Amino acid sequence: MADPRFYDNRGPFTLAEICAIAGIAVPDAADGAAEVFDLASLDGAAARHLSIFSGSRPAGESFVRSSAGFCLVPANGETPPPPPPGMTLLPCDSVNHAFAAIASLFYPAASLAVWPQERAIDPGAVLGEGLVLGPCVVIGRGAEIGNGTRIGAGSVIAPGVAIGQNCEIGSNVTISHTYIGDRVTILPGAQIGQPGFGLASSQQGYAKIPQLGRVIIQDGVEIGSGTAIDRGALGDTVIGEGSKLDNLVQVGHNVHIGRHCVLVSQVGVAGSSVIEDFAVLGGQVGVADHVHIGSGARLAACTALVSGQTIPGEQDYGGVPAKPVRQWLREIHALSGLAHGRFRRRKDENDR
Repeated sequence: MADPRFYDNRGPFTLAEICAIAGIAVPDAADGAAEVFDLASLDGAAARHLSIFSGSRPAGESFVRSSAGFCLVPANGETPPPPPPGMTLLPCDSVNHAFAAIASLFYPAASLAVWPQERAIDPGAVLGEGLVLGPCVVIGRGAEIGNGTRIGAGSVIAPGVAIGQNCEIGSNVTISHTYIGDRVTILPGAQIGQPGFGLASSQQGYAKIPQLGRVIIQDGVEIGSGTAIDRGALGDTVIGEGSKLDNLVQVGHNVHIGRHCVLVSQVGVAGSSVIEDFAVLGGQVGVADHVHIGSGARLAACTALVSGQTIPGEQDYGGVPAKPVRQWLREIHALSGLAHGRFRRRKDENDR
């Protein structure tokens, strides 16, 4: 469910009101007067929460063990697994469009990037001792900043953000919807906690899906210049303790990066992927959505993982799609030999 520190919930709403705004029918066996209090992920939902199941295979386990009282499911396509007891299914033609409409009902201000503030440092902010603040720093209401933290010129700390002790935040950094631990370094130009790239497509164009999650950055993390870390859609985007992100890294919504991982420049990680502890991703590695990378895996530069791919840890990988590096090198060698052989045969034929 959305963190009230960052989001204003306008609920509860009745099931009938929710179905009307989403353009779907109230199920025959359901009580239209039943109240729904919030939206939540499948793993975090309770009996009076509404969740979403897109039909994707990685979410199947979360669906069958969820405690959600209501769940949007696809009306067409693959039949979802049997729902857990107490869950009311809400079939709809487009799960993403229905969720976008419902999320906007509960959280109409979730996507606003500007908040009213008369002073650069809001009097409702909680500031520790020994802070160093550069010129033109903006700190929003309810933000908390720990002792000894330094913030460079022109940086913006949005309302509700919590930053630990002895952090180093460079100039022109924007941080929103985020909890940051101690001894975190964020270099100039990084953007933390902005909305994830969640869109529902149709023949009329694209509808923005409100992003209602957070970013959690644990102790000792380093984040390079120009890096963007999107907040979660419903859950959290997490950067584990001691991990190091180079310049120009993109981390999508709901990504979980473990402890002491290294992501080199221009790595892109799409939504809902998991990278376990001590993994190393070389420059320009591309990680599609719902990928799982095992602990200690090492990916050569320009390696790509396709949607839903899982690779075990403690191995080296390369290629497109990613495969153990020795297999990848053998395939490259075989293809090179095949191409070279064909070229030689054609040359010999022409020489005749």
